[in-house]
Amino acid sequence: MSHPILAAATAMDVVLKDVADANPLFMSAAEKADALRELARIESRVAELRMRVLVDAGDVATEVGARDAAAWYADATCTRFEDARADLRLATALDRRWSTLGAALREGRVNTAQARVVVRSLEDLPDSVPAELLDQAEALLIEHAQRLGPKQLARVGRHVLEVVAPEVVAEVEGKRLAALEAEGRRRTRLMLRRLGDGTTRVSGRLPDAVATRFATYLEAYANPRRDGVPTPLGEPAAPLLDPMPRLPYPRRLGEAFCQLLESLDPQRLPVHGGDATTVVVTISLETLRSELGAADVLGAGTVPADPHGDPCAGERISAGEARRLACNGRILPAVLGGRSEILDLGRAQRLFNAAQRRALLLRDKTCRAAGCDVPGTWAEAHHWLPWLLGGLTDLDNAVLLCAHHHHRAHDADYVAERLPSGDVKFHRRR
Repeated sequence: MSHPILAAATAMDVVLKDVADANPLFMSAAEKADALRELARIESRVAELRMRVLVDAGDVATEVGARDAAAWYADATCTRFEDARADLRLATALDRRWSTLGAALREGRVNTAQARVVVRSLEDLPDSVPAELLDQAEALLIEHAQRLGPKQLARVGRHVLEVVAPEVVAEVEGKRLAALEAEGRRRTRLMLRRLGDGTTRVSGRLPDAVATRFATYLEAYANPRRDGVPTPLGEPAAPLLDPMPRLPYPRRLGEAFCQLLESLDPQRLPVHGGDATTVVVTISLETLRSELGAADVLGAGTVPADPHGDPCAGERISAGEARRLACNGRILPAVLGGRSEILDLGRAQRLFNAAQRRALLLRDKTCRAAGCDVPGTWAEAHHWLPWLLGGLTDLDNAVLLCAHHHHRAHDADYVAERLPSGDVKFHRRR
């Protein structure tokens, strides 16, 4: 006589064969909804039964010399080892400690994804939490699982002590958060590596609070165009059209990171190298005035290069990019004459001040490139006659251009023409 669990598996196989040719196309919407809910509940119950057998299948692994039941199961069923290992961890936790949760999974009141969240939330609580409070927290999370998905349930799990034991939550939560913050600081990393193809890979780990702040800053650059235009009281806000709707979101965050760095005020950074923290670009006056050429970036060699890439990557930029950055005032251009003597090491008056920016905004309203309607609040003040070539920092020599057209203004492949209306028209060089 076979074991009841094996008999149940055989019976389920027979039942499933009976509906193998059944077509759900002829079910009503209500029947399909009922079937999906019931099948999900049964799936959770079958998963609990499978994991209950798995946690006691160490002897199966011993028979074939496998490391453990998860390794045997992954090989025998051709599944991912990571999934089998996760199932064994969950099964072990349910068998040894969280029996109430195991019963809820057995009855189909909790699914496996929710069970993993509940176990993780409970085991993340400090060791000082009494067993009776852990039992209360387990019961509360099982109750919330009736109406919350795994992501929402995890949020509840992070604050479960505030509900079951508000009198101890301040001390316990304070210690837990302090430990998390210390661990976050310990694991904080930032790595840069030149790839030799004109880009540098940036990867790292940040504490959660810092990452939230960083993401907020990037969103201010990457997604400001979704805000509505202020309108008179009582009228609906008119949404602005995103001028870059086709850019994938990761690309927009990358662009936002570049803009964030270019917007940093060097005077507010710590002193670096005995002076205000500034990127210095050296370029000859002849190259600066020409359409082509390159500039050297001082300090770029501090970033390691990929062993398979260009060892000098990142140490040079084009003359056009140097002119654009100098126009923005975020670098210090060291312009060299024919005998490499320093002719100009940057002047504060090359920047348009806040009052001039406001005047430009009142005058231009938007980017003045023909056909562009990017709002002036997101545009950059451009010297029509470059400051480095003797142009004055006054309103007559200024025009608002969005980042895209500001790049075009400094691109040697384009010619910019200022129309009588004040708009700027670009022509590609032939």
